[in-house]
Amino acid sequence: MPHDTAAHRLETAPASWEAVEELFGVKGEPSRCWCRWFALPGTEFRSAAPSELKELLRARFDEDPEPGVLAFRGGQPVGWCAVEPRANYPRIERSQLLRAADLPPVDVETLWSVSCFVVSRDHRRSGVAAMLLRAAVNHAFKNGATTLEAYPIDTSLRPKAGPSDLYHGTVSLFIEGGFSVVSTPIPGRAVVRLNRALVRLNGEPA
Repeated sequence: MPHDTAAHRLETAPASWEAVEELFGVKGEPSRCWCRWFALPGTEFRSAAPSELKELLRARFDEDPEPGVLAFRGGQPVGWCAVEPRANYPRIERSQLLRAADLPPVDVETLWSVSCFVVSRDHRRSGVAAMLLRAAVNHAFKNGATTLEAYPIDTSLRPKAGPSDLYHGTVSLFIEGGFSVVSTPIPGRAVVRLNRALVRLNGEPA
């Protein structure tokens, strides 16, 4: 039987609410968190029902730009990467990780954060996260970011890290994506950054 390349082709696009809703589904952590963990202070997040968190994320799609990017395989959503201005993530800005980090100064008005990856179980370890990261970089810088920041896990120091940690992404993923480690304030965690001046976006001339 001929190999159906279209069915296996991986593509990315700015997220649409309908596709995010399909990907997150009704079971598992994404359907309980709706990627609002970093967007709310702890007390507000703990008091919110999943349906309220879902509505908060849906409401972000009424604004511009979209709060993330999606990966599709065979037309079906298989992965999500949340990327927004860091100011939209109060829990990141108040986190122990950032308080402990010794970070080079940047323009915080144009600083964006990659906060979360969701990859459907059947499509993990197949290049989805790497493609999502490339799309997130493109999305952030095309929408005004000058610096992109993330908070990945260093699996060389935390080899047993599970899904509850790996949604941050891994240091190796970001290094391969062109990011540099700028601080390692907590063992097994890093702050990584990428500057807009170092990146040629999709569609730009070589």
